[in-house]
Amino acid sequence: MKKIEFESPLDSRKKLMTVLFWINRKAARTEGCAPFLIKKIETKDKTYIPEGTKLLKLTDPMIDDIIDSIETKNPVKFEIQMGSEYIKAELHEDAFCVKTEHSGEIEEEIVEKLGTELNKKFPSICESFKPRVTPNS
Repeated sequence: MKKIEFESPLDSRKKLMTVLFWINRKAARTEGCAPFLIKKIETKDKTYIPEGTKLLKLTDPMIDDIIDSIETKNPVKFEIQMGSEYIKAELHEDAFCVKTEHSGEIEEEIVEKLGTELNKKFPSICESFKPRVTPNS
């Protein structure tokens, strides 16, 4: 497991998207074009999992709940699958940790990149990413 602590000028919504984008981007290096599947999100109030065969997408109420957890200093936990890689991540206040099932190198790359991106006023995020994880973008 790799962990980073940071001081970020970003609002909670941008932190969330930055974290998810760079998990996706760094896992794609080894997993290629495999789908980015959010398997579970746990906030202080709720646990979100996909229904049946549907994909879990970040709806506005889910994002509001995630942001509320972040802003009230409660951890938000994610379980993500991309190809054969299974990733567990936690965003808590000004700390982020990640654990991968197969590649510790991916953990290192995610933490290293987030150390840079979370400290920027305008982090690098591909515009095509948000529509893939939110239903109405």
